[in-house]
Amino acid sequence: MSNKNIPFNKPFLTGKELCYMAQVLENGHLSGDGIFTKKCQSLMEDTFKAKKVLLTTSCTSALEMASLLCDLSPGDEVILPSFTFVTTASSFYIRGVKLIFVDIDKDTLNIDKNKIKEAITDRTKVIVPVHYAGVSCDMDSILALASKKDIMVVEDAAQGVNAKYKDNYLGTLGDIGTYSFHETKNFSCGEGGAIVINNPALIERAEILREKGTDRSKFFRGEIDKYTWVDVGSSYLPSDILSAFLYAQLENMEQITKLREELFNFYYRELMPLCLQEDVKLPIVSDNCESNYHMFYIILDTEKTRNDLMAYLKSKGVMSVFHYIPLHLSKIGKSIGYNEGQLPVTESMSSRLLRLPFYPEISKEDRAYVVRCIKSFFA
Repeated sequence: MSNKNIPFNKPFLTGKELCYMAQVLENGHLSGDGIFTKKCQSLMEDTFKAKKVLLTTSCTSALEMASLLCDLSPGDEVILPSFTFVTTASSFYIRGVKLIFVDIDKDTLNIDKNKIKEAITDRTKVIVPVHYAGVSCDMDSILALASKKDIMVVEDAAQGVNAKYKDNYLGTLGDIGTYSFHETKNFSCGEGGAIVINNPALIERAEILREKGTDRSKFFRGEIDKYTWVDVGSSYLPSDILSAFLYAQLENMEQITKLREELFNFYYRELMPLCLQEDVKLPIVSDNCESNYHMFYIILDTEKTRNDLMAYLKSKGVMSVFHYIPLHLSKIGKSIGYNEGQLPVTESMSSRLLRLPFYPEISKEDRAYVVRCIKSFFA
């Protein structure tokens, strides 16, 4: 065993987090929608040119809000990839809808636009593109399909904060976008998220859903003299302490992104020879996409090679991980009628993908060590 200990992820700190959190304690407003909540929302609205951004307790919360805003009924159909985190699906499943899982593109690992077209029926109400690894789906095609059939588009941009598609920020292209600020994401407050409302007709209801189903937001703006219960909803507001932590991160988005880009390019440059010598594939970023460098993964030739390499790296003190177990092969997926073999690209890619340690503060010595270990495995 090696005496090295290189974690898969390590949250990045800008140095201002504690200072901003102390300001929250001093001003005495610790709950949601305080000064720093508003600062975060304004910063994202201005930077991303978004109509309305509301911080939430997680991307899951944002997706659950989105499922309510889509006004779904039992039996309605939602098209989404199986290669995604569980809450992309569960946030809509709780509305009683029928989940229509479709396959992914073998190059980008994003939802296959051609499979979406084949899956649309008269019951289709929502398409949920997931921007995997901070690289955009083919949004022109998806939006054109949705517009033609009057289908809503909810972008799962959990991994796509500060990434672009044709000069537009991810999360601002569909009717609704969702972000994650989980510990594993580029910009973090431990646990947190945001919902981006791009359809102005949905803004007022989004505020109500987020405030336990009340019109409290109007009350705080002085638009009404009292607030009351007017709709369904829940408590989706993060503490202003978390928002203060997040603001320090969002202020430094470009700095953090540049550090991640440098690491991404290092891995890509150093591992490229393996593509020529071994059956190893590296990430692909389409020409019309601007990545936020959320992760670096490699695709191995077989599941056995992936598992053997993962074990080898662990023995050398390097933590690497894989994801996702395809949702259509989960217990719930099988219970609603899916079986192995239905989404072959998803099943193949998920069984052969390995994510490498990826965080801004990984030292040059450690990143070089990771590469040496991978090359040593193949040698």
